[in-house]
Amino acid sequence: MAVSFGTSWPGNMEICGRSSEREEVGGHTHGAEFSLPQADGGKDAWLFLAACFVVEALVWGFPFSFGIFQEYYSTHEPFSSKPSGIAAIGTTATGIMYMIAVPLAPAYNRWPWLANASKWAGLPIMAVSLVAASFANEVKYLILTQGILYAIGGSIVYCPALIFVDEWFVQRKGLAYGIMWAGTGVAGLVIPFIMNTLLSQYGFRATLRIWAVAVVVLSSPLIYFLRPRLPISAVSNSPRRGLGFLQTSTFWILIAGLTIESSGYFIPGIYLPSFARSLGMSPAIGTMLVSLVNGAGVLSTVGMGMLIDRVHVTTVILISSVGAALSVFLCWGLSNALPLLCIFSIFYGFFAGGFVSTNAGFLKVVKQRDESTDVGTLLGLMSAFRGVGAMASGPMSEALLRNQRWQGKPDVGYNSSFGGLIIFTGVTAMVGAVGFLGKRLGWV
Repeated sequence: MAVSFGTSWPGNMEICGRSSEREEVGGHTHGAEFSLPQADGGKDAWLFLAACFVVEALVWGFPFSFGIFQEYYSTHEPFSSKPSGIAAIGTTATGIMYMIAVPLAPAYNRWPWLANASKWAGLPIMAVSLVAASFANEVKYLILTQGILYAIGGSIVYCPALIFVDEWFVQRKGLAYGIMWAGTGVAGLVIPFIMNTLLSQYGFRATLRIWAVAVVVLSSPLIYFLRPRLPISAVSNSPRRGLGFLQTSTFWILIAGLTIESSGYFIPGIYLPSFARSLGMSPAIGTMLVSLVNGAGVLSTVGMGMLIDRVHVTTVILISSVGAALSVFLCWGLSNALPLLCIFSIFYGFFAGGFVSTNAGFLKVVKQRDESTDVGTLLGLMSAFRGVGAMASGPMSEALLRNQRWQGKPDVGYNSSFGGLIIFTGVTAMVGAVGFLGKRLGWV
């Protein structure tokens, strides 16, 4: 049984399997019997959002800090002698965590009780994946455990929270998503330093085991609060309902920009430590640069989330894309010393990091075009296409590094072996603004 929100974005927003405040039972309408928690505020809503923030930080902060592991695995045995595929560990984890929403969303729609029940299984899977990774001696086993298995566990914890946000926040949806997604930035500011310290003192095996324990201990008390606001109906919904948005140009233009932007978005976070080392800087400097990128995104995810509630999504996409592209071309490409690298990390982290907040605006615009849109399915497809870009960035970045056309005197980034990566990152950031062009042409 679907629910309609009278105060939601244009069109009644239907959430899979949820009963509304006014539900007809046996031919009679009951309103007062259902005392639902307050939406857009109140103790329960803010406790839910706080739990989302922390779980987001723990689940996503680890793969978003993979640049530290990339540098460690590339310079330490047993992986440094055969480093091919190391970059794919991190991009596989992030890619699958985005893409797995495609099968999960229809499943949650078909069996509404599953979202709230399955969240308890995610943490054990994450812990097992990290412990298993600590026994790996080849890159392919790290991809299987730290990449694939970790992503599956993290997604099972994270996806229900992502769906339930839509119930707890209606008018302040952009702000809520922004605060939730800021958890990744906050974790990305702190976790790299933790990982760098643990790796340097204890090695990767003990580090992965310590983090497995930390994730379970810190997340377990919060899983309870990741619960739906609305009663769960026993009636399942057809997974085919609400797919009319697939026939709109709005969806395909915005999803194209999202996918292209994602294919370059993760590259600085993965390769900045290696780039810093190529300039003779210490591993601690590389850690700091990754933290700056992630930390700068905290303010932008919240700020651009608030902006999404006030202006058209394509305007925010343009701000994010142009700012990120200029920071790459003017700062990373011309950098040969720490000050300019720090400036790049801050500006890129701010502008590129805020792109994720455009997802809320994406939802809003598509709902305006087709009011029957199923939000869970749309979120799943958005995440999947972002995952396609993330997974593609791993092998593409390694191929660009193997191509030495740009290598010469390493006086600036463009003339280093990272030149191809730098240009690719800037171009994909700029092309990510295709949605703004589509709006100007009347296609969005």
